[in-house]
Amino acid sequence: MKIGIFGGSFNPIHNMHVKIATYLIKKEFVNKIIFVPTGDYYSYKPNMVKGKYRLDMINLAIKKYPNLSSSDFELQDKMIYTYETLNYFQKKYPNDTIYFICGTDNINYLDSWKKPEEIKKFPILVIKRKKEKIKPEILKKENITYINMRCTSISSTKIREKIFQKKNIQKYVPKEVETYIYQKKLYRKEKNYV
Repeated sequence: MKIGIFGGSFNPIHNMHVKIATYLIKKEFVNKIIFVPTGDYYSYKPNMVKGKYRLDMINLAIKKYPNLSSSDFELQDKMIYTYETLNYFQKKYPNDTIYFICGTDNINYLDSWKKPEEIKKFPILVIKRKKEKIKPEILKKENITYINMRCTSISSTKIREKIFQKKNIQKYVPKEVETYIYQKKLYRKEKNYV
């Protein structure tokens, strides 16, 4: 089986995240995708809510998709790096191929991550975004597959801004996620670390 590891802050998860995952499965790049939200040690990011909320929102967004799941592996009381996450899943699924899913913004800076050589041992699926160029030296890597799909310009940052401005977010996130955000009163302030 081909298993894709989709990491990110998912703060919050939105429709484009789900669309990317279902597209990768439909086109048979992978058979299954596991969403892995980054831990709370990445809270330097603006308005990052606690991992338990982000994980709940992921589960609400993907509950009707049998080939999508989530993991709380990075939600530990210490910093967990991407190479550790990939190695963890390879040990958990020793007979399967583990793929790392990332965007063009991440692939360009992969060499600055912790132990990039460990990450590069895994096949990488790169979601190409409009207007983002990939460094020439990275384009030549054999274990990287570039995914060309229509990506709308949804971003978690914009969604948080709309919530703060009391604007409608219905077209950006699944209904269940929208309801959860309002029930838990998330992203009501510019810096709202819940």
